[in-house]
Amino acid sequence: MKVLRIAIALAAVSLAEGCASSYGRGPSAASPNPMANFSSMVSGTFRGSTPGNELTLDIANAGFVSTTEAFDLFLTASGRYQGTNVRDTGLIHAENQGRNVGITYIPHFDPTVSGLSRDATRFTPEELRSACNLVLEPSGDGYAGETQGSTSCAFAIHGATGKWTIEVDAGQIRLRNAQSGETLRFQRASR
Repeated sequence: MKVLRIAIALAAVSLAEGCASSYGRGPSAASPNPMANFSSMVSGTFRGSTPGNELTLDIANAGFVSTTEAFDLFLTASGRYQGTNVRDTGLIHAENQGRNVGITYIPHFDPTVSGLSRDATRFTPEELRSACNLVLEPSGDGYAGETQGSTSCAFAIHGATGKWTIEVDAGQIRLRNAQSGETLRFQRASR
C-alpha cells in the first residue's frame, strides 16, 4: 500500500493538463510555453501498464486558475494496485519557470472530494503543509525531473522517501525509484 500511494502521488506531481497543441507534430519540449506543452502531453486518461498496476489516472482542468503562465488541474487515481483498491485525489498546479515546468501537488486526504466538488480547490491546513514541489526540465520530446530526496514529499506521497525520477512524453508517464529501481508506467488511454 505504501508503494501504491508513492506511485499515485508521484504520478500526480508529474501530471498537468492544458489546451495547447502543435499542428501536425504534437507538443514539443522546446516550445516557448513549456507549461502549456507539458500540459498537452499529459492531458486525458492514463492506465497502468506494469504488472499489478491496474490504476487509471484521470486529469481534468480544475477550472479555477488558467493563465498563460499557470494552470490548475484535478487528478483522480482509481483502480487496483497489487490487489488493493485505490481512490486518491489531489490538485496539481503547473507553472512556467523559464524553459522548465514547476509542479506543486496538494493531496486531498478526503477521497470523497472530486473535481466537481465545491472543495476541489479548498484544503485543510494539513493538506497544505503536505504539498510537494518538483521542477521538470525538457528531455528529448518530453520532460523529466526527480524529487528532492529523503523526506521532501513524504507527507503528500504517504511515506515516499528517497529520490524518484519522473519522465513524461506524449504517450507515457514513467516513475522510477532511484534506489530500488522499482518502475511504474502509465500509457495514454484517451485524451
